Amino acid sequence: MFHKILIANRGEIACRIADRCRELGVRTVAVHSDADRDARHVRRADEAVSLGGTFARDSYLRAELILEAAKKTGAEAIHPGYGFLSEKAAFARACAEAGLVFIGPTPESIERMGDKAAARRTMQEAGVPVVPGTAAVVHDEAEARSEAERIGYPVLVKATAGGGGIGMQVAKSEAELQKALRSSQDRAKAAFGDPGVYLERYFESARHIEVQVLGDGTGHAVHLFERECSLQRRHQKVLEEAPSPLFEDGAEGLAAAMYEAAVKAAAAVQYKGAGTVEMLVADGTFYFMEMNTRLQVEHPVTEKTTGVDLIGWQLELAAGEPLVLTQERVARSGHALELRLYAEDPAKGYAPSPGQLTECALDHPNTRLDTGYDAGGTVTPYYDPLVAKLIVWDENRPRCLGRAQEALDQLRLAGVKPNGQPMAFNTGLHRRVLASDQFRAGQLDTRFLERLK
Repeated sequence: MFHKILIANRGEIACRIADRCRELGVRTVAVHSDADRDARHVRRADEAVSLGGTFARDSYLRAELILEAAKKTGAEAIHPGYGFLSEKAAFARACAEAGLVFIGPTPESIERMGDKAAARRTMQEAGVPVVPGTAAVVHDEAEARSEAERIGYPVLVKATAGGGGIGMQVAKSEAELQKALRSSQDRAKAAFGDPGVYLERYFESARHIEVQVLGDGTGHAVHLFERECSLQRRHQKVLEEAPSPLFEDGAEGLAAAMYEAAVKAAAAVQYKGAGTVEMLVADGTFYFMEMNTRLQVEHPVTEKTTGVDLIGWQLELAAGEPLVLTQERVARSGHALELRLYAEDPAKGYAPSPGQLTECALDHPNTRLDTGYDAGGTVTPYYDPLVAKLIVWDENRPRCLGRAQEALDQLRLAGVKPNGQPMAFNTGLHRRVLASDQFRAGQLDTRFLERLK
């Protein structure tokens, strides 16, 4: 096991990694921007190094500064968390060249799955069903029109690089395709430096299900069951749960096929570490969408239902330990929910609502509040407005939903904006979701929140 690692991230995930490392006896180094000099993740680590700058491009995305900080502090490895540099093959390769261990998959695996069009081809070769779409990047509008006619409208224009819903636009007709194409290309170039896009069939009513996997880098992998991730706003997940209520209705055969496909996907790229295979379920079947070659924001619901420590396994596998966890030993119990708590103003289309928190705490049985903030902490406009993740577990789904409502009632989350007005949060949205008859019945799809009153 490592003696010291650098955490190349911020917020709740940096705090979570630091806390788990402390439990394992591993020392940690935090990095921070000028805007985060007093952030919680800085205090949770054993050491901290300033990267300077304010925006991510001037701090958390500066690979050379992070590598310099790791060498300066004597760190042996770098944990990228999620977002930022976590799925950058060039960064993983630079770590190796600097004599540092990248706590994640190999650069080759990241490259093969990071280019979404290339990933589709890899999955087809491995026998994993993919969403009908283009075989490669579309180069111009004429090609896009031709491919859209072949696939059938509506189509989804998707960036080949990155993730998080960035660079995704739906076109329901040829008239909408030109605008969607340009918008996706512009956003992809701004966010990832790569304007490449491809097309997929867009299903009006589908579920977003993902399967957690662990691999040892030799082609051996195990799955840790699925998570339901259909509740999304603007292609961004808002609430996740495990197990998916879809499989409570006797769809065990579909679940087993998805697990097998996810393991095949990991084996096809000799995946090492924790990763997630995202699937689209529609019309009684499933399709591969993409593989996230990193830890997912929603990984706690898998940890709560399986008892498997994903961050611990990331560290062990990166340190060269074998994957002794066998599929027969993976079991789960109960039900878990994760509610993403954002500083967002519902009255302004869920626009970010930055400010200084006056309260951020929860004390409730069988719940966990993963946060990057304490009371007095500042939610800045420079980064994602995620304040915390409320994670709830209970014996079954109805009890879990009830516990989540109780936890929201007891949650202490408040703050003040720079103009003196109260900060706004998305807790009201979660209350409406939990109270919805359709949600309680498990009748979900990716357009659920569009219909929610």
